[in-house]
Amino acid sequence: MSTASPDALNFHHLLLFWLVAREGGVVRAAQRLGLAPPTVSAQVRALERALGERLLEKQGRRLVLTEVGRVAYRHAEEIFALGQELVDAVKGRPGVGPLRLVVGVGQALPKLVARRLVAPALALEKSLGKIRLVCVEDRTERLLGELAAHQLDLVLSDAPVPPGSAVRAYNHLLGECGVSLFATRELAQRHRKNFPRGLDGAPFLLPTENTSLRRNLDLWFEREGLRPTIEGEFEDGALLKAFGSEGLGLFPAPSAVEDDVRRQFDVELVGRLDDVRERFYAISVERRIKNPAVLAICETARTRTFREG
Repeated sequence: MSTASPDALNFHHLLLFWLVAREGGVVRAAQRLGLAPPTVSAQVRALERALGERLLEKQGRRLVLTEVGRVAYRHAEEIFALGQELVDAVKGRPGVGPLRLVVGVGQALPKLVARRLVAPALALEKSLGKIRLVCVEDRTERLLGELAAHQLDLVLSDAPVPPGSAVRAYNHLLGECGVSLFATRELAQRHRKNFPRGLDGAPFLLPTENTSLRRNLDLWFEREGLRPTIEGEFEDGALLKAFGSEGLGLFPAPSAVEDDVRRQFDVELVGRLDDVRERFYAISVERRIKNPAVLAICETARTRTFREG
């Protein structure tokens, strides 16, 4: 048997690095392995010396991946996934279990839109096998931190990564659509007459002021010279629609899910605001997406979801 070259990769060191990155720190990785934290740290440093690059750096009290560290982490994921497939193949197991897709959903993103966006990934089960979907809802800035720590496969949001963000991530525009207004039958019949002038003084349920949709609606009202009566403001879009279905006011939703809103909340269309645009993004740590489930989400959104909407 030939002797390993000096550049040969120490897979034990790589495993320790991968666990530190996945667990979010040396102490948690050490606890999982039953090792002392200094031992784990020393072997991760040995991997860095072998590669000639820093893989982890401190940000406050946290360890985060460097640019090279993100590359190493992605390769480590593939290496250990292949290793598990080898073990299962040798032992005659049918597969490695469900593919796990972890999606972060921004709080401001309408849930009906999120459902439509994720659906194509679940449709891949015939080719990829069983897919276990995990959806995490939170503020986008917190989700971006989890994305950077490789705890999420992607983030779905109604806004791109803000300029100057500490998180290095890439925006993938999925599409855009106009905004539709909905209400119960009685309210819709009253306010769709002479649209949009019939909206002046109408009762409205709106998103809170920190959302892009609310800012765009406020600009539209001002441009049209309309003064709606704001009956309520909501951070949660599903809660807003639930109150709207009780007849407390007109409410907005993306036109791409117009039919879904009408069916689910038993409301009618009041009118469409085609020049008030909603944009939707997939945010990933990769400039070029390779994950087949994430690719299905992006490609279907661009070719069908928003075109049909």
